Amino acid sequence: MKRIVQRQQEWSSLKYLILSKSQPDYRAIRKLFADDGWDEAKEQAFRGYLKHALAEPSKKGNLLNAYQHVWGYFKKQATETERQQYEVLSVNFSVDQDALSLFLRELTLKYQEPYLLQSALLFPKEEN
Repeated sequence: MKRIVQRQQEWSSLKYLILSKSQPDYRAIRKLFADDGWDEAKEQAFRGYLKHALAEPSKKGNLLNAYQHVWGYFKKQATETERQQYEVLSVNFSVDQDALSLFLRELTLKYQEPYLLQSALLFPKEEN
């Protein structure tokens, strides 16, 4: 498999996690994928942006922004009750008491949204 395809797959799973940590790093990584080329310089930049973003502490605004992007996958198919629950959880959102993440994870499983099932934001992988 070409390295660009591998990085695109890696990026698709990390995209919303990075957005939740650092919008500048998210935008910089998106630019790396603007064309089909991938070289060592892009690889190093990609790794650097990932490392920087993942070291950032969670901030309410960044997390809410990422969750709003995730919610976009459900807003048309969600029930009225789910819409109301999303609104309540968004308004009352706290980084320390993050019920919104659990709610969006449950919706991902309920609606079997393929792209989000791979999301490291909703389904973090255990570090060994």
